[in-house]
Amino acid sequence: MNKKLIVLMVGLLMLVVGVPALAQDEIKTTWTCPAGFEGQSLNVYNWSTYVAPDTISNFETLCGVSVTYDVYGGNDELLTRIRQGNPGYDIVVPSDFTLEIMVGEELLEPLDKSLIPNIANLSPQFVDPPFDPDNTYSVVYQWGTMAIGYNFTAVGEEVTSWNQFFDYAGPVSWLEAKREMLGFAGLVLGIDPNTTDSDQINQMKDFLIEKGGNVSYIAPDEGQELLARGEVNMAVEYMGDIFQIIAACEEDPNCDQEYRYVVPEEGGNVWADNLAIPVGAQNIPLAHAFIDYILDPQVGADISNFTSYASPNQAAIDQGLIDEAMLANPGIYPTEEKLQRLFWVAENADTEGTYANVWDEVKIRLGN
Repeated sequence: MNKKLIVLMVGLLMLVVGVPALAQDEIKTTWTCPAGFEGQSLNVYNWSTYVAPDTISNFETLCGVSVTYDVYGGNDELLTRIRQGNPGYDIVVPSDFTLEIMVGEELLEPLDKSLIPNIANLSPQFVDPPFDPDNTYSVVYQWGTMAIGYNFTAVGEEVTSWNQFFDYAGPVSWLEAKREMLGFAGLVLGIDPNTTDSDQINQMKDFLIEKGGNVSYIAPDEGQELLARGEVNMAVEYMGDIFQIIAACEEDPNCDQEYRYVVPEEGGNVWADNLAIPVGAQNIPLAHAFIDYILDPQVGADISNFTSYASPNQAAIDQGLIDEAMLANPGIYPTEEKLQRLFWVAENADTEGTYANVWDEVKIRLGN
């Protein structure tokens, strides 16, 4: 069954029977909510398709609270909304370079790590990350890669290179992600995806415009849906979204397509999304409790196993809570060799406007 349908069914069930109907003894985690939050509320602003069906309802039950859960389609949408003034969100989930921008613009509250004991469960590589030294403002939520998802049945060949994607004769979709899309052009051109040289940035722009004739959509984190509906045959997407439609197709006896995900030989993007508390949050103490809850090994494993994104929770991995097939899948947990071919987007305030302007030009020239 399609996982999005499962989420919908669970949500409808909660509306009908109410949250209390989910007995606490049915909740797998042993996490205990700190006392004193009963009757309070939490407002979460997160990416779409990014929690397990019971992640939010279990937290509501364990703490006796209500959660408003809103979604956005990309970092630019999140950043624009918070820059305009936080309407009351307590939790946001920016990617690494966007987190750096938000810290620089004083849009985030520093964390009180004494309220997050489960921070000790983080894998070593996500403790003191370069985009947030000492985890001052954030903890990693999920991580992974961005590259190419494709319908092998429709394409008719294995895809191994970005050139196959950019030169493909059929319909494709790009992701509404300026730094990453320009970075992929840089990989093909032999240019540092994080270049600050304006001439090189313009070369990447010109490449995308030249190669954009096959682009049907520049999609806000919904390329997997376009792929599943047959509107495109290839899509730049986050790996978890592609693995979700792969799983849905395998479970559907009527699905006669084969979907694949590949990081091309030239490389791809590696990213980490992070739990953070924005300035203007209405319930900072409950936000800390939510972060600690997400870092519980069982809760973190349930999210990763359902969404097909990589877990930053070493305790969940060590306790055998992560699906073994996922751990063994290099598309989800890249090998050290493959990690060497991936780039992180580096924030640079001096070139942020340049990248934004050339990306706008690309979209205008392509009619998106």
